[in-house]
Amino acid sequence: MNVRPYRHIERRKSRQIMVGNVPVGGEAPISVQSMTNTLTSDAQATIAQVKALEAAGADIVRVSCPDEASTIALKDIVAAVDVPIVADIHFHYRRAIEAAEAGAACLRINPGNIGSADRVKEVIQAAKDHGCSIRIGVNAGSLEKDLLERYGEPCPEAMVESALDHIRILEDHDFHEYKVSVKASDIFLAVAAYQGLAEATDAPLHLGITEAGGLGTGTVKSSIGMGMLLWSGIGDTIRVSLSADPVEEVRVGFEILKALDLRHRGVNIISCPSCARQGFDVINTVAILEERLAHISTPMTLSIIGCVVNGPGEATYTDIGFTGGGAGSGMVYLSGVADHKIENDKVVDHIVDLVETHAAKLEADKLAAKTAAD
Repeated sequence: MNVRPYRHIERRKSRQIMVGNVPVGGEAPISVQSMTNTLTSDAQATIAQVKALEAAGADIVRVSCPDEASTIALKDIVAAVDVPIVADIHFHYRRAIEAAEAGAACLRINPGNIGSADRVKEVIQAAKDHGCSIRIGVNAGSLEKDLLERYGEPCPEAMVESALDHIRILEDHDFHEYKVSVKASDIFLAVAAYQGLAEATDAPLHLGITEAGGLGTGTVKSSIGMGMLLWSGIGDTIRVSLSADPVEEVRVGFEILKALDLRHRGVNIISCPSCARQGFDVINTVAILEERLAHISTPMTLSIIGCVVNGPGEATYTDIGFTGGGAGSGMVYLSGVADHKIENDKVVDHIVDLVETHAAKLEADKLAAKTAAD
């Protein structure tokens, strides 16, 4: 029984498709995506970036294919990485066909610029022939001219109509392995478009606030926009668009999902902003711990609190905790219980050791349970 019903999010019921070996929609976990910013034609640079995104936890990675050199390199890229690769196609429908032949797991096409219905038909056939799914990517910045003339400007109704028009094209050709996005840089526009689309189709939805900005601004805008949608149950896969290292997109994506209790990966650090009561340097300690614990993928909670006002209470609900005290030391909590004291100058190494040990135990327990079940 859910003892905290106020935390429950009832997800919208959507069809499930496969992007390579990753299920999207239905009851599948919400997947986190990012996109490379290397030249795709530079296969080795792109492979290195995809592997960095894999290490950060990305479930799906998109690469841009603007030219034939990129689709030629795509075959080597797909062969060298483990995550499914989505080929991002604009303007040149031939690139989509080449990407499908090169092993892309999904083709992302923008209905406003992929070309005529006949060209879309050829792309659909290539997807069928090579087992690709398709993402219909509607964007407020590239809506079809007839819609802009009719509506006067990008608006939720125009974006939903564009998406539904292109859904019909796919379904008229008996193609159903598709997901849809209706992205905009304006939060209000994007959220309203996704809400309208969620009511109009059962297709899985890919969420994003496009061109959201730099690391700070983009994180805020993406968290607000996607957070509203995810909280209301809308969204099956997400991409945080940042003018930053793509790895940061993955980290922010998981933080959004963790904050909404929708998915958990890595150490969730609960820390105070610090004040005159702090018994140690909270801000610097947390910054160091975030960096040194970035390799941990096992879900767990860690509280780092500067004083005893809220520290013991927060530690009660975390796997490991440290609360500042006095005389250069603080209290370490294990499973919510005060366990031992440690000097402030030793706390970082000590906490890292405790977290790594706890993660190893959790993974061993999980493996033992799986073995017993098998």
